[in-house]
Amino acid sequence: MHTVWKGSISFGLVNIPVKLHAATENKDIKLRQLHKECHTPISYKKVCEGCEKEVTEEDIVKAYEYSKNKYVVLDAEELENLRKENEDKSVEIIDFVKLEEIDPIYFEKTYFLSPDATGSKAYALLRKTLEESGKIGVAKIIIRSKEQLAVVRVYKDALVMETIHFPDEVRSVGDVPNIPDVDTVVQKELDTALMLVEQLTTEFDPSKYTDEYRTALMQLIEDKKAGSTVSVNEKRPLPDNVTDLMSALQASLDKTKKPAPRKRTTRTKKNA
Repeated sequence: MHTVWKGSISFGLVNIPVKLHAATENKDIKLRQLHKECHTPISYKKVCEGCEKEVTEEDIVKAYEYSKNKYVVLDAEELENLRKENEDKSVEIIDFVKLEEIDPIYFEKTYFLSPDATGSKAYALLRKTLEESGKIGVAKIIIRSKEQLAVVRVYKDALVMETIHFPDEVRSVGDVPNIPDVDTVVQKELDTALMLVEQLTTEFDPSKYTDEYRTALMQLIEDKKAGSTVSVNEKRPLPDNVTDLMSALQASLDKTKKPAPRKRTTRTKKNA
């Protein structure tokens, strides 16, 4: 497993040398863009709009646009010095909190933490401490020159670190348009909706959920590679806009209702 970061985790005076590994992977199917006429891959060039000519990496500098077409240019050396000043290769756990206190909207990316050669004992201690306390650690880390807020928690037998958004990175719910008043709910509709939720409630099994689009796309690619005739599936009908909530809820209940168990009948033996 590829190491994306090396450093240490500390809580109090306990220091744990660790390595960071990406816990998830993007399985999107990447499609190239080709020229329709000759199927040659399309390339992209960096062009200066002012000079109308192609530029190389050496001709490019980074800048911050503080107002329309007004920039503060930052030298590569200035950025490198700033990065080095803030590149602390340690994760200090600042606080311990309960996982349920953090809304999922804050979570960003998950990493596995593995102990370095000398860190196994301290790693096991932190893992056991988090398990026994029922808490997770809140920490800060710098990854690729960006400071991240993060949490450290137990996942199965490993410690994982999940980067989370800073509060000012989460947009205000007040900016979301057309949110209905909570008092508009009809009790009968609510009771029926709760019955539907109850019928659809099950234990979470991640293995039952698959990316159907990716599977179908790969099948299409394999069929075309093999020269097979590709058939187009009929579109599934989309539900109409819900105008009668009770009718829609009742139909949903009927559709998800489990069949009643068949009654077992006992036969009486005839006397010979």
